[in-house]
Order: sequence, then C-alpha cells, then structure tokens
Amino acid sequence: MLRPMDLRIKGLGAIDPRALPLPNGTEVTVGVDRMAGERRVPQGASGRVVRAEPERDEFDVHIVGVGVVRYARTELVPRKVGQVRYAQRRADAWDALRPCVVLETTVGSRAWGLATEGSDTDIRGVFATPLSWTQGLVAPPEDLVNEDGSHTFWAVAKCIKQALRADPNTLEALFVKSAHATDEIGQWLLEERDAFVSAEIYGSFGRYATSQLDKLSQNLRLVRHRGDVLEWLRVAPTLTLDEVADKLAKLSPRATVTEADAQLSAKQYVKQLYRSMHDQGLLERNEFSALAEFATSNAATGLELPRELRPKNAYNLLRLIVTATEWLRTGEPEFEVRGEFRAKLFAIKKGEVPLDDVLAEAESLTAPLAEAWERTKLPRRADVARADRLLRRVQQEVARRWVLRLEGPFGRDAAEPPTAAWDD
Repeated sequence: MLRPMDLRIKGLGAIDPRALPLPNGTEVTVGVDRMAGERRVPQGASGRVVRAEPERDEFDVHIVGVGVVRYARTELVPRKVGQVRYAQRRADAWDALRPCVVLETTVGSRAWGLATEGSDTDIRGVFATPLSWTQGLVAPPEDLVNEDGSHTFWAVAKCIKQALRADPNTLEALFVKSAHATDEIGQWLLEERDAFVSAEIYGSFGRYATSQLDKLSQNLRLVRHRGDVLEWLRVAPTLTLDEVADKLAKLSPRATVTEADAQLSAKQYVKQLYRSMHDQGLLERNEFSALAEFATSNAATGLELPRELRPKNAYNLLRLIVTATEWLRTGEPEFEVRGEFRAKLFAIKKGEVPLDDVLAEAESLTAPLAEAWERTKLPRRADVARADRLLRRVQQEVARRWVLRLEGPFGRDAAEPPTAAWDD
C-alpha cells in the first residue's frame, strides 16, 4: 500500500522532543510534578505554552482548570507528532533563512510611543527566498518566527500581498520610522511602499477596529454576571442549566416580550459563558457540567478578565481608529501617538479607565472615521501593477545573484534547501 509522501521533514526518530523549540500555542505534556499554590499539577498533565523565555530556559504553560504554571524546557514535551514536525520545521527555517532578511522594523508599543520599562520589543520584517529554495517539491516557508515569537519576518511575496490588502501589521512594518533595509531589496520595498496605500485602510484599520466594539461589548456583557453564575454553582453544584438561567433572568431582566423569552435569553447567556471559558482553556469540555465542576475548584477564585477584555486590547482599538482617521484625512501615515491622546492611551493601558468608557470613546470616533473616508484623497485601491513590477524585480534579482553565484545568502552562501523524501 502506498504511503503519503511527507515533503516537509524526514525521520523523527533522531529528534529529541525535549530539545525542540516550543512556540507559543504549542500543546505540551509536563514531565514533572509541580505545585501551583496549594494544588499539585501531576506529571503527565496537559497544557498550552502561553509565554516563552528561551534565554532563561523558562516557559509559562496554561494548565486547564489550574492556570499558568512555569516549567523548564526539559520538563516539557510536545503532545502531538504534528507539533513536533511544526516546531522542527520552524526552527530549521529560522536557522537557514535568517541571513536572508532584507527589512527589519521595531513595531508595537515601542513604535507607537507607548512603551514602558517592561514592554516587549517586537520585530517584524521581510525576507527574500533564495532561488534554490523555490525550485523543488518542498514548498518554501512564507514566515520566519523565532522561538519566543518576538521576531516575525514574511517572505517578500506574502508581504506584498498582505500590503495590497492594507493589512495593518504589514503597513506598520513598512511605514514606521524604525523601518530599515538590510539589503538593496529591502530598500526597494521602502521606496515602493506608497503603492500599497489606499482608502482601504478605512476597512482594514478603522472598520476592523469598530467591528471589535460589538464583540467587546458582547464579551463585557458576558462577563458581567459570571461571578454570580459561578457563585450559584459553587454553593449548589447540582443546579441545572434551566435553573441557573431562571435565576439569571430574575437577577438581570432584559427587554423581552415574555418571561419565557427572558429565560431563553438568560439560557443563551449561560451557554455563551461556558463556551467562552472553554475557548480560553478554562474548561476541559464545552459543556454546562464542566462549568459546574470549575465553580467548585480553586481556579474559580480570583478569575481574571478574559484576554479580549484586558486594557491592552481596548487601547489598541482606539489607536487603530485614530491612526486610520488621520491617515485618511491627511494622506500621511503616523503611528506614533502624542499629546493628550497619548496620555489617554497610557491611562487605558494601566487599567485606570473603565472599559465602558473606552467603548463609548471608540464609538464616538466612528463618525469622524467615516467622514475622513468619504473625503479622503487616497486612491480607492492599491497600485497592483506597481506592486507586481516590484515583486518581479525582487525575484529577478534573487535569481541573478544565484546564477552568478555572487557572495551572500542568495548566491554561493545560500543555505541548502530541504530535500524531499519519504517519511519512514
């Protein structure tokens, strides 16, 4: 019987799972017992990496029903073969193609003028793929990401396609003041970046941000009575879904036609609650019974706000809307914030402004955003023909350096591409 061909990696037998990088999001099994407060997390427990500090050999792992626990790298093993493959491919691609980076940019809070002493330094940029990597059966990577996720580089073609869609992260990497070329190819990208500017930033920046208003408002409503529901189940864990919904409908009646409608609305709320908590990794199962089990556990004490309701997301929402409005209005990009608006964002970031006020502020900015879009002098669409010429120029230059075997990572010093092979 024929077996499927693996064109990504050959032979996992020689790979030590305890030595592989663990990107954020990797599902892992813990290899030691560990105390988390008064609770013992046994060897063999499963979790997901949420923060990596490889230089200190430390990883924060979210354990379902427990919370975040810190482990050393040697105490963790990827759970799935597919994740072992992914980690190995990503590490190999980083080592081989990091010299091919042609553009680097410091993005995030340090580019926005909103960094504090403890802020991370996030690097984004672009790499060109050597010709030899594009010729065989093995598809070349479109992204390079380091172990802790702080450095991400896109292949030139992917960067250009994202920029044509007015992707906020890509345009930020191209236009912030720290953007600098490390190769002639990177300089071409900077010289042609105006080709990607269009009124579509109204949708990708502004409308995207405003669409999050509804989601944040919904999530805020979802968490309002979370404490009440968990307390009811803590005291009486045998309550049924209908009984909890009935209590919630009486505690927080909503504008409904009948009492039955109110109960149905409350029941939908409780379902949303346990689905949301399952998505966050707080519940082992997407079921009401899992919510009841959680309510009686130590993890229910001091439960944090959902990630999407944290101040960082709220202040970035306002920043995106204002950035889009001013770019549409003036025709010039400005990612660094200043003056009163900067002070306001810092206050939000520190959690000094109630989320309700932040959402109201963002809502008030939607009308100026729409007006700026209607009056903007930016072209309606990006210059796709110019972008196409740029990509072809880059590809031809990469090919030229390879054919002439010029010195450097695109010529005679290029890393060997992966070899296609059956995975035995």
